[in-house]
Amino acid sequence: MALTCGRWSARTRIGEDVCRTSIIQAPPTDLPHEPMSEPSAAASPRFLTAALYRFVDLPDFASLREPLVALCEAQQVRGTLLLAPEGINGTIAGPEAGVRAVLAHLRADPRLATLTHKESWSDRHPFYRMKVKLKKEIVTLRVPELDPNKTVGRYVKPQDWNALLADPDVVVIDTRNDYEVAVGTFKGAINPNIKTFTELPAWLDAQPGLEAAAPGEVKTTKVAMFCTGGIRCEKSTALMKMRGFDEVYHLEGGILKYLEEVPPEQSTWEGECFVFDERVSVGHGLKPGPLELCRACRWPLTEADKASPHYVKGVSCAHCHDLHTPEQKANLAERQRQTELAQARGEVHVGARMARREGELEG
Repeated sequence: MALTCGRWSARTRIGEDVCRTSIIQAPPTDLPHEPMSEPSAAASPRFLTAALYRFVDLPDFASLREPLVALCEAQQVRGTLLLAPEGINGTIAGPEAGVRAVLAHLRADPRLATLTHKESWSDRHPFYRMKVKLKKEIVTLRVPELDPNKTVGRYVKPQDWNALLADPDVVVIDTRNDYEVAVGTFKGAINPNIKTFTELPAWLDAQPGLEAAAPGEVKTTKVAMFCTGGIRCEKSTALMKMRGFDEVYHLEGGILKYLEEVPPEQSTWEGECFVFDERVSVGHGLKPGPLELCRACRWPLTEADKASPHYVKGVSCAHCHDLHTPEQKANLAERQRQTELAQARGEVHVGARMARREGELEG
C-alpha cells in the first residue's frame, strides 16, 4: 500500500495537503429486509449473514440482553449485537432459519418493528461466538448532544451516488478507519486517516472549511459521507448538520448496499470493502474477498503484505511487528499452534481473544 500526498482538486478549497491511499488491487420473507439472491444449489452456501441497526429509544436496553443471548444460542446464531439507550447495531450469521428467528424476535418489539437488515451468504460461518454487549452508544462518537433520530443528512440511493461524486462542488469524505480505507474506497474520496470514529470531530475541526459554523452562520459547502453499512453516517451527517452545514448527503445502505446493487462496470468503487467478521472483505455482489486478518493486530492483509519479512502467521505483520514484546509474541505463536492443531482435528479453536480496536463493531 502506498500513501501519496497531494492537494484536493476542485474540492480543495476546504483544505490543503491531504494524504490519500493508493489501493493495491490484489440480512421471515414478509419482514422488511434488503435481500441478496438466495444461494444456488451448485454453490450451496450454508450461512446467512444479516447486518442491522436502528436508532430508537431503548431505556430498558439492558433487559433485552439475556432473552436475546438465549435465543441466538438455541438457534446456533453467532455474531455481535450492541444494545444501548440509543438503539441496536450488529451483524449476526448462522443457519437461515435461525437468523430469521432472531430477526423476528427483534421485530416483535414494537420499537423495532421496522428494523431493516442487509443479507449476504457464505459457505463457512463468519463468526466464532455470539456476543450481545451493553454499551453507551451503538456506534461510538462521544458527542452526547447528537441525536440521529432528530436530524441526519439527505439519503442518496446507490444508483444516484456516482452522479453526486462527479459533482466537483461536493466534498466526499470516507468516515471509516484507516485500516478499512487501506483496502478500498470510492475514487476521489478524502481519507481522514483516523484510527477510530471518535477522531472524526477533531479531524473536521482541523480542516479549513469543515469546521463548525459561527453562531448564526450557515455553511454552504456540500458534503457527502459514506461508511460500510450506513450507521456511522447517521452520526457523522447529524454532526455536520449540528455544525451548521446545510447540504449534507449520506450513501443510503452504505458501501455494502452500493456493492450489492451497482454493477462492477458502472462502479466508482476501487478495491475491497473491509467487514468486521471472518470474511475480512467483500467485493461487488458482496462476494468474500481475498484478504486475511493479521491475528495480532487485525490489519487486513494482501498477498503482498504476507510476503513481508515481518509477517509471521498469527504472530505479526509489517504493521505490528515492532508493537509486541517477546513474551506477547510467544503467546501469539502458541495460540497459532493451538489453532492449527484444532484445524487438523477438524475443530474450531477460539482460544484467546484477538486484539481489538476501539469501537471495532462498525457499519
